[in-house]
Amino acid sequence: MSINLKNNEVGVFALGGLNEVGKNMYGVQFQDEIIILDSGVMFPEDELLGIDYVIPDYQYLIQNQSKIKGLFISHGHEDHIGGIPFLLKQINVPIYASPLAAALIRRKLQEHGLLRDAVIHEINEDSVIRFRKTSVSYYLTSHSIPEAFGIVVKTPPGNIVFTGDYKFDFTPVGKPANIQRMAQIGAEGVLLMLGDSTNAEVPTFTDSERLVGRSIRNIIQREEGRVIFATFASNVYRLQQVVLTAKETGRKVAVFGRSMESAIKVGIELGYIDDHGGDVFIDGRDVDKYPANKVIILCTGSQGEPLAALSRIANGTHRQISLHPDDTVIFSSSAIPGNTTSINHLINQLSEQGAKVIHGKVNNVHTSGHGGQQEQLLMHRLMQPKYLMPVHGEYRMLSIQAKLAQMTGIPKDHCFVLSNGDMLALTSDSARLAGHFPASDVYVDGNGIGDIGNIVLKDRRVLSEDGLIVIAASIDYKNQAIVSGPDIMSRGFIYMRESGDLIAEIQSQTRAIINRTLNQNGKNINERAVRDALFDELQPIIYKKTQRSPMLMPVLLDINKGVRKRQNKKS
Repeated sequence: MSINLKNNEVGVFALGGLNEVGKNMYGVQFQDEIIILDSGVMFPEDELLGIDYVIPDYQYLIQNQSKIKGLFISHGHEDHIGGIPFLLKQINVPIYASPLAAALIRRKLQEHGLLRDAVIHEINEDSVIRFRKTSVSYYLTSHSIPEAFGIVVKTPPGNIVFTGDYKFDFTPVGKPANIQRMAQIGAEGVLLMLGDSTNAEVPTFTDSERLVGRSIRNIIQREEGRVIFATFASNVYRLQQVVLTAKETGRKVAVFGRSMESAIKVGIELGYIDDHGGDVFIDGRDVDKYPANKVIILCTGSQGEPLAALSRIANGTHRQISLHPDDTVIFSSSAIPGNTTSINHLINQLSEQGAKVIHGKVNNVHTSGHGGQQEQLLMHRLMQPKYLMPVHGEYRMLSIQAKLAQMTGIPKDHCFVLSNGDMLALTSDSARLAGHFPASDVYVDGNGIGDIGNIVLKDRRVLSEDGLIVIAASIDYKNQAIVSGPDIMSRGFIYMRESGDLIAEIQSQTRAIINRTLNQNGKNINERAVRDALFDELQPIIYKKTQRSPMLMPVLLDINKGVRKRQNKKS
């Protein structure tokens, strides 16, 4: 770790969110105070077999935890709050979040058994949290979830603005963005802006959420069967529009998926979803009691997640819902990078069973919560930052926003396209790179955090592509002889009933390798020598025969150990 941050400089860094879409986590450091901005997860690419989430490496924060003043949340999406349970398992820091984000965080922490010790402060747009040398304030933006904020960190060298996720929606479903406040912040002076780059490749303004609501209403009105509506559970504005459409079209809404049920409950409690006195929602067990044209099934699974409600409905494993040929399935979301294959497979499953599938921007059933180039240009004009650090995007997205900034008059050498772990050091009139600390990905597999490395992932890839061969044999190492076996078992490599000749040859070669190794090593023979010989000699033989390299798992029983154990028990 090599960080050279001077006493008069404010340091700005990312633990996640640069050169990737997801696991957003940024930091502002001035002397002995660190402000953390968001703590998200990233969903794994297809090659990360068995991985549930990807989170940042928190080591820099752990080593500087005495300086951390708090974790400040911009809004309640998973790529901004999903990492909080994993962070709190390492260090317990106070959390500052809006009522909606705080409610979603509490439910998440409760699932992890961390709620009792968590300190969560609820904030609003007028909140100002002051520390000895720094302070934090907010401004309201438009996004696909209520209570989405930009965050301003005031430091002695100047103000650092984190835009969070935003777009300029002039006909929003909820409260409009506080453009006046943004202009005021810009007039006061912005030293550095951390700008959302997600839609930097989109040249136009992003469509309004209200346009999507009209499209959803038109589609549902014309469909004569059940409507299965899949979207992100945290897209509260979209959920409200589905509920409103149900009320207007005389349909009832049944909710499936734990995260969806939780989001609906929180949305109703905070007034963002109108349940019309309980007249719209029905119990999922009562769906079949209503005519098909009177039902909307609201569920998770728009990303093709195998255990989500929609996938289980599609493959026939859902306990309460079976797919009907006249069902209409609406995918109201865009594909998270890495999920395209899973989504296409799910769409094919649904279509093969006769369901009508509506998805994507073609049908105006989804719009992004992130601003395109025109909105990013507008944000630059409002904030007028002296320096820019594009965030929340892959490299090409970050680079495009840097070029957009230059169009608004920000010099090229004032735009910093960085990587996770880089430390940007600023004074009121200078900016420089002040070193780098490790900020690699950490994999979450079930309850395991960080114990899945590249070697394990490589083994999983081999198993998924070439399968496994188990070699079982009992060996008398003392007398240098095979007592029983070797027996050969295949998993994911060949179908044994139809591969008798190949199995017999592998068995014969295995026996020859073991006998040769026993004879060559004499009384110094041990299990490791036999295992190494099998790896070195048998794998090339199998590859020559099959053009595949399955994983070998020798299970070698030393009968002398068994004899010694029995003798010890008798004595």
